[in-house]
Order: sequence, then structure tokens, then C-alpha cells
Amino acid sequence: MSRKVLCIDDSPTIRALVRKALEPEGYTVVDATDGRDGEDKADAGFALFLVDVNMPNLDGFGFSEAVSKRSELSSVPVVFLTTESGDDKKARGKELGVKGWIVKPFEPASLAKVVGMLTGT
Repeated sequence: MSRKVLCIDDSPTIRALVRKALEPEGYTVVDATDGRDGEDKADAGFALFLVDVNMPNLDGFGFSEAVSKRSELSSVPVVFLTTESGDDKKARGKELGVKGWIVKPFEPASLAKVVGMLTGT
């Protein structure tokens, strides 16, 4: 099973924190600065997409919808890592097939555990 994660967030600090949490656990983390950049970098070699909701150019919902339409990516789990926690947004994410919702700030060990559970690694 792949241990490659695509982290899509417009905050360089969050991307660095994700890298710091996951790389010691053996994951390779690839960064994307927004949903469009994530779309360009997404391929079937990823075990998981870790996605912010609020981003310029293409938000997390738009990214999730786009990858769900690509047959080679539709089975890659999407987890939202976001400051958003409203029930309406969670319901919309669930409709799009989002597999998890982690609220920022996050505990590195908890993030690694969720990623491990969803990737089977």
C-alpha cells in the first residue's frame, strides 16, 4: 500500500506541520497550494488526499468533487483538515464522499493515526 499523501492547503505553516507529523511515520508528503494545484498533482499513486476547505482558486469541496469524477482517483480517500466544523459543511463533505474531518489545530499523533487507519498502513 502506498504511503504517499497529498496535502492541499494554502497555508505553508499547515503544510509544514503535516509533513512534520507524517514523515517520521514513514509517509511521503507532497504539497499543493490550492485545489487547482492539487488537481494537477493528484494521481493514483497517492494513498490519501488531506485537504483544506477554504482555499483560493478551488476549495476543498471543488477538489473533492473533481477527483470523485476521475475513475483512477475515486477510491483515494479524502480527509478535510480545516478550521470549519459546521454541520452543514460536514454534511456537504459527506455527500461528496469525504472520509474524515479533522479540525485545526490538530494533534500530530492523532493525524498520523487517522491517516494510518484510512490508508491501511
